[in-house]
Formats: sequence, C-alpha cells, structure tokens
Amino acid sequence: MQQQSLRIGLFGFGVVGEGLYKVLKQTPSLKAELVKVCIKHPEKKRNAPAELFCTDKNILLNDDNINVIVEVTDDADAAFDIVSTALRQGKAVVSANKKMLAEHLRELLQLQLETGNSLLYESAACASIPVIRNLEEYYDNDLLHAIKAIVNGSTNFILTKMFEENLSFAEALLLAQQSGFAESNPKLDVEGYDAVNKWSLLLNHAYGIIEHPNNILFTGIQNIQSSDAQVAQEKKFEIKLVAQAKKLKDGNVAAFVLPQFTKVDEPLSFVKNEYNGVVIESGFADKQFFYGKGAGSFPTASAVLSDIAALRYQYKYEYKKLYHHQPHTLSHDFYLKVYLSFTDWHHIPKEKFEWIEEWHAGEERKYLVGVIHAQHLYGQEWWKTNQTSLIVMPEPIIENVEIKKIKKRSLELAGIKI
Repeated sequence: MQQQSLRIGLFGFGVVGEGLYKVLKQTPSLKAELVKVCIKHPEKKRNAPAELFCTDKNILLNDDNINVIVEVTDDADAAFDIVSTALRQGKAVVSANKKMLAEHLRELLQLQLETGNSLLYESAACASIPVIRNLEEYYDNDLLHAIKAIVNGSTNFILTKMFEENLSFAEALLLAQQSGFAESNPKLDVEGYDAVNKWSLLLNHAYGIIEHPNNILFTGIQNIQSSDAQVAQEKKFEIKLVAQAKKLKDGNVAAFVLPQFTKVDEPLSFVKNEYNGVVIESGFADKQFFYGKGAGSFPTASAVLSDIAALRYQYKYEYKKLYHHQPHTLSHDFYLKVYLSFTDWHHIPKEKFEWIEEWHAGEERKYLVGVIHAQHLYGQEWWKTNQTSLIVMPEPIIENVEIKKIKKRSLELAGIKI
C-alpha cells in the first residue's frame, strides 16, 4: 500500500499538543510535517517558533496543503465544529477530545459515512494503551464476554496517593494537577465525567452500542471517605474507579462506571498512579490484560502519533460491531451488589434493596452491603448526596435469573414450598 504524505494542522498546544510537537520532532522517519498550530491565547510563551502559530481556525481548515487535522483542545463545542468542518473539507482527523466524541458520536459516524474520511481517536480512550484498535481488529462481539478497565489516570493517581501515601483528597488532587495528569476542570476527572465519556466510546467498539454518556450509570471518587479505605483494607480490597461492561444471558449488555472494591490479586489492583489498565474477557482467549500510562503529555501524544502514522495508509475504523454484526443493546435490567456508607439512615431507601447481608453502625458513619436493582440508581441522586458513598463489590453484577435462584433457595431453606 502506498504511503501518504502527511501535512498536519494542529488545534491546541497545551500538555498534549506540545507533547505531540516534541514527539514529531523526534520521529523524522514518519515524514509528517506540522504546517500550522491554531491557539486561543497568542500572548502565552510557547516552546516553538512564533510563525508556527495562528488564532484563526479557517487558516488551517481552508488550507488545501493540510490533509490532516489533529484536534487536542479542551473545548468540546469548538472541537465538534473543527472536526465536522475538517471532515467535510476532505481532511482526515485525529482527536483526543473524549467529551466531544462521546456527545456527538452518532453524528460523527454519519459524517464519516457521508465523506469517506477517517476520524481516529485512540488517545481519547486510554492514552498509551491501544485498546480501540484491539477491540476493532481482534475481538468478535459474540465472543467478547466482558471488559473492565481503569480509564482515568487522574483519579487513579489521586486514589493511590490518598491510600498509599496518606495524602488528603485536596493534596492528592493538587499534586495530580501539578503533574499534568488532571483536566483543567478537575470536576471532569473526579466526578467521573471523563471516565464515562471514554467508556461510551469503548462500548461502541466493543459491542456496537451507541449511547450518550448521560444514559450510562456513573459516578466518580468525590464521595470516597477515609473510613471506606479502612473497610477496604479490612476486607483485603483496593478501591478503584472501574468502568465495566458485561454481556448478560439475554444478550444485552450491562455497563457502568463506579468505584469498586477490587481483590488485591486481580490485575486492576496492580494499576497505580496515572496508569490505566484494561481486562478483556473473551470466549476462547479467557482474560487478557492491557497496561500503560493513561495520562500525561508524552503517553497521550504517543497515541495521537500512532493514529497519525496509521493515516499514512488510509486506515479507518470499520466499526465492525455496529455495521457488520448485530449491535448489542445497553440494559438497565440487572442487580448490583454494593457497599454503601453514609451518615444517616433517613437518607437511605432501605426498602429498595432486595436484601442487606451486612451492616455496621459506627459513631460517625454507617455502612451496609446489599443487593439493589440498577433502576433504583439510574437518574437518582440519593446515592450521590448527603456524603453517601457507593462502591460496588468485586463481582457486582447479578442477573435476574440468579436473583430468582437465590430467592427460591432461601424459601426452600425456610421450609416454604414454591
């Protein structure tokens, strides 16, 4: 296949943009020329020649000499305008903007079909881990049983510093920002928005599901308490923010992003600091574990560089699970086994639990372990407010058929015939 010459227009020169600039300088064999960089604040001092920069997006979008647009800004609305215009202008696009991609995925898929141009975004999922390309090329969705991952390096960094170095939440967050791991708006990381945006993208490549992030069950680490860490240590667990999806017996998929107790001998428990990890469970290959840096300048830039390199050979995502298989459907009909810590019973709808198998009442905080239907969490705020902390257990998903078997066995043990 003939190699295409690449002439790049870059939007954004922050942590990732500057990292890409440096990486491109160190990889002359790629034969990719950075023609122009569009920025917002021309007064900022930058480690690159002044003539490289401009503030007018149209200079890049209307330049026929530029055939690749790389978008690494933190403005989702502006990014969608840039990316959609570039595709219509006949340019290939590489983006790292997970919020923009997740919120406009359906529209962007349609644009790719209409224009025939390529949009790649490996860096938007797990930075240095090539998980999208692997899901696209390797895993048939009928054989993909489950996938779970730590997809946000910032929250993982914060949890590591809190629970292994005894930093406060505020201290750990500040350190994450100083290290270039946290988003400019830390709420996006800490409250789970960044992770759920990434997960909506991966659900498409894993199962052909197109779902807006708002329709996926999620929260972040904002309510994790020091007492939760103590309970985790007592039970020999770690606490991680884990995104996961599992194919249910009815063929639908349960998916969510929630804090989770992970067993200390599980692969995700070994993922520390700004690293990401992905565990894929398939029909015949059993479990496979991917591990790499999920935040930072060079790790993210390396994923952008990989996409740019793929464009030399006109690579495109084929979206095989969506277009060539029967896409799966996201289900809300499943149960979760959860740990819930709180200050006041009055804020907890105890009647919504199928059963509570463990509870503890301390002087300041109380906690329970029980099973609840996912529908009682979707669109509800009670489990996110009043200092309530919800953490799913290591094997959290319980299907309807399992619930029926458990209830039937309980009644039989009680001497009740059914």
